[in-house]
Amino acid sequence: MTTPSLRPVALFALAALSTLAAPAATAVAQDAAAPVLSPTSKFAEETGEALYANVCQACHMKNGAGATGAGTYPPLASNPNLAAPGYPVMMVVAGHRGMPPVGKMMSDEQVATIVNYVRTHFGNGYTDAVTARDVAGARP
Repeated sequence: MTTPSLRPVALFALAALSTLAAPAATAVAQDAAAPVLSPTSKFAEETGEALYANVCQACHMKNGAGATGAGTYPPLASNPNLAAPGYPVMMVVAGHRGMPPVGKMMSDEQVATIVNYVRTHFGNGYTDAVTARDVAGARP
């Protein structure tokens, strides 16, 4: 007794999957707003808005309102803790509890940029800017 060949079925399945995957691959390739992974262990983004969107937004939300779920992610919106510029610098550089030390993957300029962005957005009006030199002095 001969076993029927599965080869035609496998070929049909592969053809069907490639047909389904093609539009998705094209959509991803055409989506210019999709985040781009950094090519090294450092973040490539240079503006505060881009750094926030690709590094901070997943936990602190697009509007800075924070979230509670698998953890508690404090709001950055209208946050009085941001009044002292050293506080957010240390949070970004060293991390604390659930906050990873993402500043280790940023230059001093990037840390200053993201801190200044958060301190001047989401209802925060702290205009005394943090500099890259301030960040360098805060690193261990």
